[in-house]
Amino acid sequence: MSAFDLSERVAVVTGGNAGNGLGIAQGLGEAGARVMICGRRDAANDAAIEMLRSAGCDAHSLPVDVTNKDQLSVLFTHTRKTVGPVDILVNNAGIFRGGEPEAFESSDWEAVLDTNLSQVVYASQLAFPDLASSRDRRGQGKVINIGSMYSLFGSPRSIAYAGSKGGIVQLTKSLATARAQHGISVNAILLGWMETDMTAPITDQPDMMQQIVSRTPFGRMGRIDEMASAAVFLARAASDFVTGVALPFDGGYSVA
Repeated sequence: MSAFDLSERVAVVTGGNAGNGLGIAQGLGEAGARVMICGRRDAANDAAIEMLRSAGCDAHSLPVDVTNKDQLSVLFTHTRKTVGPVDILVNNAGIFRGGEPEAFESSDWEAVLDTNLSQVVYASQLAFPDLASSRDRRGQGKVINIGSMYSLFGSPRSIAYAGSKGGIVQLTKSLATARAQHGISVNAILLGWMETDMTAPITDQPDMMQQIVSRTPFGRMGRIDEMASAAVFLARAASDFVTGVALPFDGGYSVA
């Protein structure tokens, strides 16, 4: 089981103060990693840190707007100085903006692409020196990008979200081929319907819930703790020969 141990490794999780990001941060922390989360809201960061520490995690936070490259640079400098060089980067931060394609505002397009896709490039660039040297410290450097079922499907009500998540797959493959020689694995998790605060209102819509569970072979939404286990696998030595993979985590929704 040492192949799943993350003791002494340092993980940065963007958008790690709520939902899937917080679940991943907890999973990594419970596996032994020292975790730095970031998000825009101080109150959400503080609440997340309290929860993580109560679960026994070595957790830290910094308020960061991931679309601001200067703030991202501060994040990695601060992490390096206070927690240690980064071994694991989870690019989780994301937003959704809806609208008909012909009426989609340019400001919404830019906000979604900047948050969901461009920051993945910038964060990966900033983390690269630490990730490349991770092999000498504690093992392979790891990047985990969070995609979506809309990495595979079209979204008639959000061309920006689907476009950004589709880009995650090709970006993951490109970074994987570029960075393998430096001892860095780059993979993606494509999330399906998950039980989060964001999807909670759907449980009050029987017709939509029926559509989701009837298409999902397991007949339910996924749980955050299950997804966090997948992230731990991709973060540790057990997956050292895995790179460039876009792993659907959707209970079979994408193949039904």
